[in-house]
Amino acid sequence: MPYTPILATLGYVLSPDRGRVLMIHRNTREGDHHLGKYNGLGGKLEADEDVIKGMRREILEEAGIDCLDLNLRGTISWPGFGKHGEDWFGFVFVITRYAGTPLERNAEGTLEWVEAERILDLPLWEGDRHFLPLVFDADPRAFHGVMPYRDGRMQSWSYSRT
Repeated sequence: MPYTPILATLGYVLSPDRGRVLMIHRNTREGDHHLGKYNGLGGKLEADEDVIKGMRREILEEAGIDCLDLNLRGTISWPGFGKHGEDWFGFVFVITRYAGTPLERNAEGTLEWVEAERILDLPLWEGDRHFLPLVFDADPRAFHGVMPYRDGRMQSWSYSRT
């Protein structure tokens, strides 16, 4: 069967002092596949977008800010991750400079500035604990990972760096 994932962006906005990260606490919509979890910002790419345009649009929609400096930290293939077992492929960014004041909430939940060293203490997807250290480490190389899911559970994790 051909691999036809949903393409998406996932962004982590850093505070000007780079000590905090803007996260969304998905606490608004009943039936949300992500309900109760913290996550970066982002979503599905539209057909007419490249990944940079898509990331900027998602951050503007979800946080009300304009991304000025973005750094692609890596990509992740998530076979079977979707609510109904759909495959996802994400482009993971760190946003180091933005314009505007972030919203306090959006339709999906509350936006919160979280101390960078505290992120792994939050209720996250199990798999996030594996790739988030790569997003925020000092290695300038991008990572490219595969994280299969089955029945809502991560099965394995592997990655390479370029």
